[in-house]
Amino acid sequence: MNIQWYPGHMTKTRRQMENDVKLVDLVAEVVDARIPISSRNPDIDAMVGDRPRLILFNRADQADPAMTARWLAWMKAKGYGVLETDAKSGKGVNQFSAAAKGVLRDKLAAWKAKGQVGRPIRAMVVGVPNVGKSTFINKVAKRKSAKAGDRPGVTRGKQWVSVDAGLELLDTPGILWPKFEDETTGLHLAFTGAVKDEVTDVEGLACALLELLRDRYPHALEERYKLAVQDGLQGWELLEQAARKRGMLVSGGEADLSRMANVLLDEFRGGKLGRFTLEAPEN
Repeated sequence: MNIQWYPGHMTKTRRQMENDVKLVDLVAEVVDARIPISSRNPDIDAMVGDRPRLILFNRADQADPAMTARWLAWMKAKGYGVLETDAKSGKGVNQFSAAAKGVLRDKLAAWKAKGQVGRPIRAMVVGVPNVGKSTFINKVAKRKSAKAGDRPGVTRGKQWVSVDAGLELLDTPGILWPKFEDETTGLHLAFTGAVKDEVTDVEGLACALLELLRDRYPHALEERYKLAVQDGLQGWELLEQAARKRGMLVSGGEADLSRMANVLLDEFRGGKLGRFTLEAPEN
C-alpha cells in the first residue's frame, strides 16, 4: 500500500515555519512515542538548522515502556534534549519548562551575563499532523489556547501562547513531507491517524497492522479479539477471524471486514489493544 498525502496548504506552512524559526530560541519537536522515526518530518532538520532541539515523546502512555526508555537514551546520545509526555493526561507536561531551560542552559547564562534577566524563552512547537501538539500546548498553558482535535489538520495559521513570564510557545500546523520515501513510514503514520483515513484503503491498512502485531505483539490480538494467532496467517485472515469473533457479519454470513477494520484502527489509536512501539532505535 503506497500512501501519499501532501495537501497544498503544507507548502505555505513550510515557508511560514522557515521564517518563524528565526524568531525562536528553541524548537520543541513532538513525536509519537509509538513511531519515533516515522513521526519525525525529515524536512524539519533543514528548516530549523542549528536551533537547539527538544524532542517530546508524546503518547508515551500508549507506547511500550521498555522501548521508550531505549529511544530516550538513543536520542540523548544524538545530542537532543528529551522529555516523555502524555499530553492528554498531562503526565510529564509540567517538566517542559525545566527541560527547555536545560537545553538552553548556555544561552540563558549568556543572557544573564548581558543583563537580559527576565527575557522569556520563545519555543516553536512542531510535528506531523495529529501528533498531539495542540493538546500539549493547552496542558502546558493550563487553558484551552490552541485548537485541538483527534483528526489531522486542525491547527491553522500562527498561534503564540504565553505560558508564564518566562516561556512563550508558537503553535504551528502539522506538516508532512512531499513524499514518503519508505512505504513503512506511510503505513506507520496511517496506523496512528497522522494521515487521513479518507486517502487510504482502510481494510488494507488494518490487514497490514494485524500482520505487524502478529509478529511483534501476538498476545495483544489473542487477548483482545480471541484470535488464534499463528505464524504465516495473513492480515485478511486475521481480520476475518476478528470480525466473526465480534459477530460482525453481513447478509449471507460473510464477515464485515470494512466495519472490523475501522474498529481495529479506532481501538489501536485509542490504546485499547495495549502499549506498542512499532519501531526500534538503530544500534
